[in-house]
Amino acid sequence: MREVVIVDAVRTAVGKRNGGLSGVHPVDLSADVLVALAARTGIDPTVVDDVVWGCVSQIGDQSSNVARYAVLAAGWPESIPGTTVNRACGSSQQALDFAVQAVMSGQQDVVVAGGVEVMSRVPLGSARASGVPYGPRALARYGDVGFNQGIGAELIADKWGFTRARVDEFAALSHERAAAAQDSGAFEGEIVPVATENGVVSADEGIRRGTTVEKLAGLKPAFREDGVIHAGNSSQISDGAAALLVTTPERARELGLTPIVRYVAGAVVGSDPVLMLTGPIPATDRVLRKAGVHLSDVGVFEVNEAFAPVPLAWLAETGADPELLNPLGGAIALGHPLGGSGAVLMTRMINHMQRNGIHRGLLTMCEGGGTANATLVELA
Repeated sequence: MREVVIVDAVRTAVGKRNGGLSGVHPVDLSADVLVALAARTGIDPTVVDDVVWGCVSQIGDQSSNVARYAVLAAGWPESIPGTTVNRACGSSQQALDFAVQAVMSGQQDVVVAGGVEVMSRVPLGSARASGVPYGPRALARYGDVGFNQGIGAELIADKWGFTRARVDEFAALSHERAAAAQDSGAFEGEIVPVATENGVVSADEGIRRGTTVEKLAGLKPAFREDGVIHAGNSSQISDGAAALLVTTPERARELGLTPIVRYVAGAVVGSDPVLMLTGPIPATDRVLRKAGVHLSDVGVFEVNEAFAPVPLAWLAETGADPELLNPLGGAIALGHPLGGSGAVLMTRMINHMQRNGIHRGLLTMCEGGGTANATLVELA
């Protein structure tokens, strides 16, 4: 197996629902990060063997193999293929894993991985309008419980004993950390400005400065009358895209590129599809065991903030240092553009590692249906 590195990673700002990026077609938004990736690295796009792209709601504006049409929209040669994958919220993290596996095996040498979701144009659940998801046999297996992520988050809060105040405290911290990161300029080097009809979008739009537990206390629970989950401690509906360039150290040298991180290990697991969102816990354990690395050897963790109880349960079970978890804020403050989120989080994490000399980073993502990806990287 060959060593694999990520030589660059870029993302758009994450736009809020009906915000600055809502007028941009998902294919064009994907093309923006492809163009920027080529410009930043100076590569000739003809060296790219494939583009692997995550996208969840593959209907309407996102229905026709976004990856392939993004290649064409970027002006890249028609000879470059593209494929679009769906592992729910982990789609672009899985796209990265597929890209790594292709390069690691020697089947390909240079692959772009990434993803997109423009939820303002293709709302969550759009695909269900034309059919019945899950199928009768899967539904029958789990009775009347069904598969609802919000209810899953409530069940996690019940199981681990998280109060409304505790989950709201975590949500407020996400906004506080994201605002501090934005103010420090932490995101500027990784964000591709996107020109729209209404101006250029170059800053994440979802941060709500001054969010407090007291303010969040006024929000009504969204899934159970007596529940703790509401809009303020859940991930935001968002628009965004990101792209990463994957290759070998040897090919990077030939192209005059300097790797940022080395891909150490990846894992994907299945878990309880009713609780649904606890997969990051076993995924973290599996990827660390595969790599032969202890939790204490990792300097930063990105655990997607689908709902506040998800990273809180992960913390409780792993015993990780909470100061190392989502240090720049997470999806509660910065948004969750579904199919793009894995690539956005990896971009954010590896740039943070590079700026701060952090040797190892771990990204894990809960996913609809009770699966989860985990990826471990280290500075090259």
